[in-house]
Amino acid sequence: MEDLLFKDSYGMELKPADVVREVVEYMKAAPSYSYKVIIGTDSEMLQENGADFVTAIVVHRVGNGGRYFWRQINDGKFFTMRDRIIHEVMLSLDIAKAILENFQEALRGMKWDFEIHADVGQNGPTNVLIQEVTGIIRANNFTAKTKPESYAASSVADRHC
Repeated sequence: MEDLLFKDSYGMELKPADVVREVVEYMKAAPSYSYKVIIGTDSEMLQENGADFVTAIVVHRVGNGGRYFWRQINDGKFFTMRDRIIHEVMLSLDIAKAILENFQEALRGMKWDFEIHADVGQNGPTNVLIQEVTGIIRANNFTAKTKPESYAASSVADRHC
């Protein structure tokens, strides 16, 4: 994952370790707030069954805005919506596992939660995937959020697809 660069909201490229540093500095700048660190991925189908995936790392200063970082990859061919959605979740989980330990170490004593946002919801064709997707996320010991609460995937990541 270290070779995949993220961008901040201004388009500046950052290594994953730099993203962690930026998030930690942002949170430590106002330690009295509660925070949510959220990861979500969205995708867009391309020609010939290709797919473009955008993963967002969002740090939400509850009640007072936030920051986000994102990366985009073109990652193989997907013939079903289910396979593409599961791949979105797996990309989010990979990032979560890679960075969570760094956050836990750097943010001891602060109030923060960690969530994975999945781009599935009760309305539309993804409703049949909600249990499967949330089950995968929970099996990896993360809190799962779906639409309309999954703004890291359905709004932030979607913005860059």
